[in-house]
Amino acid sequence: MITYIALLRGINVGGRNKLPMKELRTLLEELGLENVKTYIQSGNVVFEGDEADVDQLSAEIASAIDAAYGFEPRVLLLTAEDFSAAMSGNPFPAGEGEPNTLHLYFLTEEPANPDLAALQDVQREDERFELHGAIFYLHAPSGIGRSKLAERVEKSLGVPATARNWRSVSSIMALANECNPRQ
Repeated sequence: MITYIALLRGINVGGRNKLPMKELRTLLEELGLENVKTYIQSGNVVFEGDEADVDQLSAEIASAIDAAYGFEPRVLLLTAEDFSAAMSGNPFPAGEGEPNTLHLYFLTEEPANPDLAALQDVQREDERFELHGAIFYLHAPSGIGRSKLAERVEKSLGVPATARNWRSVSSIMALANECNPRQ
């Protein structure tokens, strides 16, 4: 069995695309996935499955949600091993002490032509960022609520992304380790 982490984008936001986590767990179990666990209401799911094709499994999950709820969220799927590697690659370990200031943007693919200069142009003095493959790291000690850099990440990178703060990333990884302590 492979331990996976699914990051669903655009559910339970602003009263739209409502998907209760209990119902999501049931839906994924009906797809044959095991040890399904969720973290908070924004679509973070850990589970085990046999499917080795991440893209196919991601599409199956999105399609099942669409069939049951009438909307198809973007489902970014990573193995627990890849998720752990993203955490280990964090270039801003000082941000881990203030986990709401450190964000990992999980990209659907490695950007071919990222416009990092556009991000540098709007970067606040205390913000730092790095792009490592399909992971974009942002340390924003003043928060991302009014950050022009955070607002423009996806457009400047040119690929879809979904972001999680360090607190969420750590909690999701802890759930994955519960599924498979050998991670």
